[in-house]
Amino acid sequence: MSNDDQYGGTGQTRTRLPDSAADPYGPTRRTPRATRSLITVVGVVVLLIAAIAFANQGPDAPEAKPSDNAPAASSTTTTGTAPVTGKNGGVASGFAQDQQGAQSAASNYAVALGSDGMFNPARRHSIVDAVAEEGSRTKLQAAFDADYSAGLLSQIGLTKDGLAPAGATFVNRTVPVGAKVKNFASGTAAVDVWCVGMFGLTGEKSTRPVTSGWFTISMTLKWNGSDWKVVETSQKDGPTPVTGDNPVSTSDEIGSAVTEFGGFTYAR
Repeated sequence: MSNDDQYGGTGQTRTRLPDSAADPYGPTRRTPRATRSLITVVGVVVLLIAAIAFANQGPDAPEAKPSDNAPAASSTTTTGTAPVTGKNGGVASGFAQDQQGAQSAASNYAVALGSDGMFNPARRHSIVDAVAEEGSRTKLQAAFDADYSAGLLSQIGLTKDGLAPAGATFVNRTVPVGAKVKNFASGTAAVDVWCVGMFGLTGEKSTRPVTSGWFTISMTLKWNGSDWKVVETSQKDGPTPVTGDNPVSTSDEIGSAVTEFGGFTYAR
């Protein structure tokens, strides 16, 4: 590829050819009279001015009238509602009793339920207490305790308290990409949250390097009179885009990023 191709050129090389040498044996060329050359130049200029003047006499093009009908808002457009400022057990709280509030609640609850805190028994119970609907709290606690068993923690390489071994950083972070309401009725909402997550252990001796994955969390929420709370939750893989060609970062870079970059409070 030539430089012209790279920067949007045609890729062709222009070569300036030298003027032909005069034939010493040819007929003698007569020099035209100066008066004739001057008349020709003046004539061309006059014709050019006349053409420009004629073109400018055309009617102005009518301006396009703005449309009276604004485009319909897409379902993926953000609402612009500010994130909530309340906290309950370290989890965002105080969401509005509407579809936007249900989506915001589900997104923030997905972050909490998909965090590294779920691998520590005390922090897990605090998170579930904060997000669970009162009538479903015991059932959810038992289900999450079974999921995050001592056997799972040992298999990952964590201690019984969900801590990484010395010299390593445990990574488990969930980032919502979008949310949608599947069903909304008086006092209940079914919401899907599309997420990308990171999971694994940093460190030279890690047998579980940090990898990323895409999944959708489905939540059933119930309005308890002041906020949305989780009744039940499930998860499935995807939708998953094609993996890009970004170079893989080192274990140290991932560990530093996870500890240096904080999360967000999400608003639909």
